[in-house]
Amino acid sequence: MKTVLMVAEKPSLAQSIAKILSKGSCTSRKGLNGACSVHEYTGGFMGQTVRFRMTSVCGHVMTLDFIGKYNNWDKVDPAELFSKAPTEKKEANPKLNMVKFLQVEAKGCDSVVLWLDCDKEGENICFEVLDAITPVMNKPYGGEKTVHRAKFSSITDTDIWNAMNRLGEPNRNEALSVDARQELDLRIGCAFTRFQTKYFQGKYGNLDSSLISFGPCQTPTLGFCVERHDKIQSFKPELYWVLQAKVSKGKDGPLTLDWDRVRVFDREVAQMFLNMIKTTREARVESVTKKEKAKQRPLALNTVEMLRVASSALGMGPQHTMQVAERLYTQGYISYPRTETTHYPENFDLKGTLRQQANNPFWADTVRALLSEGLNHPRKGSDAGDHPPITPMRSASENELGSDGWRLYEYITRHFIATVSHDCKYLQTTIVFSIGTETFICTGKTLISAGFTEVMPWQSIPEEENLPACERGDAFAVDDIKLLEKQTSPPDYLTEAELISLMEKHGIGTDASIPVHINNVCQRNYVTVESGRRLKPTNLGIVLVHGYYKIDAELVLPTIRSAVERQLNLIAQGKANFQQVLQHTLDIFKRKFHYFVDSIAGMDELMEVSFSPIAATGKPLSRCGKCHRFMKYIQQRPVVLNALCGIFKVFILPQTADFALFIKCSCQTGVAQLWGGSSWGSLSCGREPPPPLCSLLSFLSCFGGMGCNECTHPSCQHSLSSLGISQCVECESGVLVFDPTSGPKWKMACNRCNVVVHFFENAHKVRVSPDSCEACEASLLVVDFNKARSPLPGDETQHTGCAFCDPVFQDLVELKHATMRHPMHRAGGARRQGGRGRGRRPGGRGNPKKPKDKMAALAAYFV
Repeated sequence: MKTVLMVAEKPSLAQSIAKILSKGSCTSRKGLNGACSVHEYTGGFMGQTVRFRMTSVCGHVMTLDFIGKYNNWDKVDPAELFSKAPTEKKEANPKLNMVKFLQVEAKGCDSVVLWLDCDKEGENICFEVLDAITPVMNKPYGGEKTVHRAKFSSITDTDIWNAMNRLGEPNRNEALSVDARQELDLRIGCAFTRFQTKYFQGKYGNLDSSLISFGPCQTPTLGFCVERHDKIQSFKPELYWVLQAKVSKGKDGPLTLDWDRVRVFDREVAQMFLNMIKTTREARVESVTKKEKAKQRPLALNTVEMLRVASSALGMGPQHTMQVAERLYTQGYISYPRTETTHYPENFDLKGTLRQQANNPFWADTVRALLSEGLNHPRKGSDAGDHPPITPMRSASENELGSDGWRLYEYITRHFIATVSHDCKYLQTTIVFSIGTETFICTGKTLISAGFTEVMPWQSIPEEENLPACERGDAFAVDDIKLLEKQTSPPDYLTEAELISLMEKHGIGTDASIPVHINNVCQRNYVTVESGRRLKPTNLGIVLVHGYYKIDAELVLPTIRSAVERQLNLIAQGKANFQQVLQHTLDIFKRKFHYFVDSIAGMDELMEVSFSPIAATGKPLSRCGKCHRFMKYIQQRPVVLNALCGIFKVFILPQTADFALFIKCSCQTGVAQLWGGSSWGSLSCGREPPPPLCSLLSFLSCFGGMGCNECTHPSCQHSLSSLGISQCVECESGVLVFDPTSGPKWKMACNRCNVVVHFFENAHKVRVSPDSCEACEASLLVVDFNKARSPLPGDETQHTGCAFCDPVFQDLVELKHATMRHPMHRAGGARRQGGRGRGRRPGGRGNPKKPKDKMAALAAYFV
């Protein structure tokens, strides 16, 4: 019997598809990487009975990167990244061992069906999967077709079975367009980012970013935000004047009339118009016009419109919205959420989709009325040739989806119902009055038929006071005429919804990447999200954009990126050559890069105005982990460092210390980065390259400091609070602390004496559980054994228990005493082996001779 491998993009998607195709009769098991499951069943395929094996990847299998030596920022000229630096495909997540996993499952298979997402990224992943599995699959006989592509837009029985019965082939051109975009973004982004980061890093003390990134899409996105900021800053309010009249007739309430001239910007002219009519006591009706109008139902929903509405109406950021939408899609509640199309195909089952919502209490009445009266065909939108519009695929409730999931699902469903509803109809009445020589207007709206606004009430026609019945020639009494002084107001900062519209208009990014670019400029500290989800540029973001404009405006304007996107689309359509587009674009940006390097002084001048040099803010000793600015160095007794953000106040430093900054480190606890000369090993957190010191806070009370295995920082994953197991089995004051970097020869060591406990050698992973042993109160350990060497029964590989009490673990634990080593050579786990237990304090008995060198003296403080 032949075996057919089927691969989906996510584990949840694989499970849903397998359940539908096997009609619930598949068996499931975990794959070797632990992240992806494998579902197996027997069924028909191409007229034969075969064994199906359904599994998945976790997004991209591979990622593009430079080969090893070109990842060294200090040894490689960024200009070389445009052409000389070779690239290679690496596993996107090495911990998942995705290539090996796919090869294990593909071995012996005769055919493959690719169920990846049906967009360009999905096509690219198709070929990543094929590159991994083709060498191990059975060779085809003759011209037998073995690679199949399933095209689907929703996780419903009908759509999945239709896709299975109409298998095609993966699109090589679309995959190549993604390869081109990846290589362009890598080479261009890395070259500019490395150069400007190294140029400005360490030069300005209050520069609030450790990475000054550039991106071909990210930078124009930031440019839109700064352009609006510049308009706000340069705006000069201008006074203008408006005539306002109030009239009445009989017992009817007064009407406020709008001036036909709207406004004038000259006070004397406005005063003249007022003087001409202020004595007039009668307003005469010149005309009454009644016209029936319609507010059109919305077009079918695409990704960009969903992102816009989610930001403006639901208060959800684009990145979060896409995450929620993808979850709804994989769970089968909505169709594929990444689409540019706003037009339903002629064969789309609108009535069947609508009928699914007939029992939902929130819109059941509207749906039943539509089903009985007949659907109105949706407006004709644009067909981008990718996926149908975003549509609800089955009914749901808030309990099933959670808060954000329900709010997005509710909007998608209401929008769909609105597209097949009737237009909203209303009667607009316009009355034109003459007061003296001036003309005034009053307009009112009366609802005729609510139409689609029944299900989208926020789009409804506002209730207005009915205008009085009148006709041409009628007279109204003038109650008041006055001149109002007003002034023009500046535009507000861009909202996310407005930015999304601008990016779509100018072709910056795709429906899938727009949220990523907006999220990037926020994470890079180039803009902040204010109330109303408005994007306010930071000082750094403003200076960068102004610097790009000063040197080369095309680096920040959307024009050049739009042209690149058009070329990439031509590759996807098979109308342009991959290598030619790639080389042409890189040549353009390479020339721009060289000009940028030669002209960087122009941006530096702007930096000098906006940021303070290190001399004004502090010596280049240590950055605050929160605000990324250098801490203020105060030369007094004792020496202190002040964090400029105020989060970290004072750090007392050893008086004999010489310090230097290792900028590439970034402390995971968000405290600060500090190291001393070449003796960084004595400050080690157990990570390579030279790590930051996580326990600077301890300097508040003592000069000696502490290592990670004594630090009590509550959130640091390297501290005693996170890794402490139990009291030492020999000394009274020590704690046995697990060393997470010691694998595969795992160990824990006392942070006071030289006791070392070795355990679980060759285990795949060991971690400390938050739970404790009931017998001895030691922290429990969670151990993932290698499958081939597991002491557990059957196929089990994971066990949780106490290292001292658990019968499974007891035979795997060995206690030893470490050999004392010179403090200058201690690093990481060695810190806890000598330590300060048993009288071994600096200068005390048993300590080596006190070093003469200043840096060695500093090292002694930390040991």
